[in-house]
Amino acid sequence: MPTLFKKYYPIRTIVFFLGEGVLIFSSLLLVDWVMLGSGLFMLDPFLNSSRLLLVTFIFQLCLYFFDQYDLSNEVSLPNTFTRMTQAFGVGCILLGVVYYSVPFMIISSRIFWLGYLVICLSVSLWRGAYNLILRKRLFVQNILLVGTGSLASDIAELIEGVQDSVYRIRGFVGEKEPDFNPHGAPVRPTIEDFEEFLSGHDLERIIVALDDQRGATPVSTLLDCKMRGITIEQSTTFYERVAGKILVERIAPSWIIFSDGFLLSRWQYHVKRLMDLFFSSVLLVLSLPVLLITALLIKLESAGPVFYFQERVGEGNRVFRIIKFRSMRQDAEKNGAVWAKKNDDRVTRVGEVIRTLRIDEIPQLWNVLKGEMSLVGPRPERQVFVDQLVKKIPYYAIRHQLKPGVTGWAQVCYPYGASEIDALKKLEYDLYYMKNLSIAFDLLVIFKTVKTVLFKKGSR
Repeated sequence: MPTLFKKYYPIRTIVFFLGEGVLIFSSLLLVDWVMLGSGLFMLDPFLNSSRLLLVTFIFQLCLYFFDQYDLSNEVSLPNTFTRMTQAFGVGCILLGVVYYSVPFMIISSRIFWLGYLVICLSVSLWRGAYNLILRKRLFVQNILLVGTGSLASDIAELIEGVQDSVYRIRGFVGEKEPDFNPHGAPVRPTIEDFEEFLSGHDLERIIVALDDQRGATPVSTLLDCKMRGITIEQSTTFYERVAGKILVERIAPSWIIFSDGFLLSRWQYHVKRLMDLFFSSVLLVLSLPVLLITALLIKLESAGPVFYFQERVGEGNRVFRIIKFRSMRQDAEKNGAVWAKKNDDRVTRVGEVIRTLRIDEIPQLWNVLKGEMSLVGPRPERQVFVDQLVKKIPYYAIRHQLKPGVTGWAQVCYPYGASEIDALKKLEYDLYYMKNLSIAFDLLVIFKTVKTVLFKKGSR
């Protein structure tokens, strides 16, 4: 699990998260010791520590769900404080539920509320200091971009287009000004023109981002830089690592052929299947009241069946029938298959609600139990659309080498979309998921899906 977080989250972000956890725990511990003395705490250190850890866990979980660990966009401190207070308010409600169920975990109200004030103060100062680090661009890696074309601009936007980037572009190697250069990094014809960075050990990484690398890559110079201890990286590999997706239109078949990943070991395959069976069974049982109420409302609102069966392309291009709650009129596709669209007039009133809450997707757990789908994987598409997309989007057929999922990396990273352009963007995430298949990755996607559903992101 630590390797997973190190891969998908920068070290600086992990330190920020863990540091905030230590602050919340320490704030409560300090108040506990001041109010009661260290002697009482040490009478049962395990129980008392568990109480403080419970508060820390719930508060940080709420901060996560309120997007307080997404620092890619600049947010004012008043807004941060407001959302932090909202998160802690929800945290207090959740703690109330836990305390009602498990009374021995209760912390004295005096200690809790005084600790709450100390937590708000310490976390606000901590976040203020971290925002200063982001604005001053401290603790970042200096990189040099070889190229000034569209690919280099894509990389530059990935790096400089967010507030919490752990990289800083010190220069571009090329003949023209790149399309994206917000901080005015110098543009020079050759790598040797940046000798002051190379000799001063002020450069840690060089990204080769040439639109056409044939005969244009300065191999000997890059080799010399490599010997100086500078990391040399291809643009597509760098983009994959930082963005969590693959530049589908920029990679050659050989890149996929010689890449690691794109397969599950035998034990991972069986563990994934066991996870599918366990979670889908539990979710179906827990959601049974919701399923019954939804079925009744659909039947009362409009004529037609409660469930909607539709053929989708699954693993190995095998066609299966996906099951969902019917959210559209019965004659929604009388003129043929079309992409769903925003404010689709074919959607019923009940259908709009269950789509927003993702309730219409719950019956697909039956497909999971049958082995036609997995909890996590690329979303299955209809044959008519697959036939179109395979012809227009490179590597689209690869996604059918894996069981389709009820949720997926593309669903938690990309807003809902139903067009060929959206299909291309989602494929970039799907291929990344397939290349980095693991049980830990599945758990991360499931965790992010909970947040997506609760905050109604991406549904249509």
